[in-house]
Amino acid sequence: MKNHPNHRSKRPHIVPSSHSTVSARGPKKHVPKHLLCPGQDGYRTPTIEDFEHRSEDLIKHHSHSQSQSSDMISKRHPDHKHGILEKLEWKERIRHFTWTFFTMTMATGGIANVLHSVPFRFQGLEAIGVIFFIFNVVLFLMNIVLISMRFYYYPETFKASFMHPTESLFVPAAVVSFGTILLNISQYGLYRTGPWLNNVVEVLFWIDAALAIVASSGIYLLMWSTQTFTISKMTPVWIFPAYPLLIIGPHAGVLSSRLRQSRALDIIIGGFTLQGIGFLVSVMIYSAFIYRLMTQKLPKESLRPGMFVSVGPSGFTAAGVINMALSAQRALPADFMGDAFGFGGELAVWFFLVSVGAHWSCVGHGKMNFTMTWYSFVFPNTALITATFAIGNAFNTRAIQIIGCVMTVLLIIAWILVFGMMIRAIKLKQILWPQKGEDKDEGGFLSPETLAEKNGEYSQDVIGADIV
Repeated sequence: MKNHPNHRSKRPHIVPSSHSTVSARGPKKHVPKHLLCPGQDGYRTPTIEDFEHRSEDLIKHHSHSQSQSSDMISKRHPDHKHGILEKLEWKERIRHFTWTFFTMTMATGGIANVLHSVPFRFQGLEAIGVIFFIFNVVLFLMNIVLISMRFYYYPETFKASFMHPTESLFVPAAVVSFGTILLNISQYGLYRTGPWLNNVVEVLFWIDAALAIVASSGIYLLMWSTQTFTISKMTPVWIFPAYPLLIIGPHAGVLSSRLRQSRALDIIIGGFTLQGIGFLVSVMIYSAFIYRLMTQKLPKESLRPGMFVSVGPSGFTAAGVINMALSAQRALPADFMGDAFGFGGELAVWFFLVSVGAHWSCVGHGKMNFTMTWYSFVFPNTALITATFAIGNAFNTRAIQIIGCVMTVLLIIAWILVFGMMIRAIKLKQILWPQKGEDKDEGGFLSPETLAEKNGEYSQDVIGADIV
């Protein structure tokens, strides 16, 4: 057997993890930096140009890699048929519980925020808002438990979640959810308790402000340090890391109306400052989005729900500025802010119309699979509705208030549909499933699960040296 001509050694071929590979039948070959493993010395995120210049080679290599990956999964999972896992334990599905699930709590808390802002009150409306608020707290705690379990059972996914080009954008969703809960506490809780809760929420407001600054600037800095993006791949989701700053203003507007003026003014100044930072960052990214639309057309259907993210910055800013200005009237001139009340609302309406129009071509069975970004149908539009109510109340315009109420009903229906579609997607394995969520392999990024599979086939020393 040793000298048999057809005999092949079963010894795995070792590929060095440096910038070059050694072939058993040829000389050293240089491995481009975009083909290295994330975190490996010299790695950079692939760009469109990389794949355009080497399309044929990459297609052949990708097909070979996919074949090898399929063989490995088939050996490790006997229930794997035709590339699809038929069975997976819940513990394994938790591996794919990503930061995007916090968009669910953002949307649910946003519904409670909208219901509190409805100017036409009726018996039971407050109770409905409290139900959404409490349900959102339960969902938030559930998210904390499940994502903690993910990081506990699969510790390598913690770092990967911050390095992934898509999932990392949604890390601030946890901070936004926390801020939304604080906003709901200010709306539904302060009137029902003693002054102790006022003091607690005031402290939590500044903690939330600090978290917003760290989350927003930190994620952007991490992205700019480790990843490379192209304008053809741009979506308004790039705005998402600025969202923790964008809900500080609305919270400051509500909280300052419940505090003594000496303490309320500090809240208002902090709210105006951070809201301004968040809005200006969003405006700069708006320009990139408009340029992308002018040069690359609309995003593909599966990415279009993220277009509604562009509604939030101007909507939250309009609502926050108006409410903060109303709360500041005790200390500032009566005509403070004057006719500038609605300066952000019009921009929110414009982006809303563009986003709605972009989805007409997506209507139809099978054109859009569910992803957690579908909650963008809800949360950013809560900003538009609260801004509508704020403008209607500021100018005492009944027609605008009625429009806001109609939009509120439609938004609650949208939340019910999206929540139901999420349950359906879990059952149909469209989410919480390998290579189906925001933690899937993308560009030059390989998930820890994929790296582990490569490690099982080759060697621990060669992970990430030969990827597409």
